[in-house]
Amino acid sequence: MKNRYLVAYDVVDPKRLRAIYRKLCGFGEHVQYSVFLCDLSPGQRVLLADALHAIINAREDRVLIVDLGPVAGRGRECITTLGLATRPEAAVAAVL
Repeated sequence: MKNRYLVAYDVVDPKRLRAIYRKLCGFGEHVQYSVFLCDLSPGQRVLLADALHAIINAREDRVLIVDLGPVAGRGRECITTLGLATRPEAAVAAVL
């Protein structure tokens, strides 16, 4: 069963910032500046965390991974957009 995760990052170095963005593109959908939505199995969640940990500088950067719940349940409905709406539900890329 997959859960939906909101991943937000604050990375100081432009080179690491690009690397984080590229890595996250392989796991989910870019929905806002420095914010991704990722539908991940438990194993994919571990792979994502390990991959991001290998890129960041823990003394300067921060990555938040927030579990929004099961994709088929609350995870699909727990985000409200004010202003410009995000794209409708689309197929999300995931690393298997």
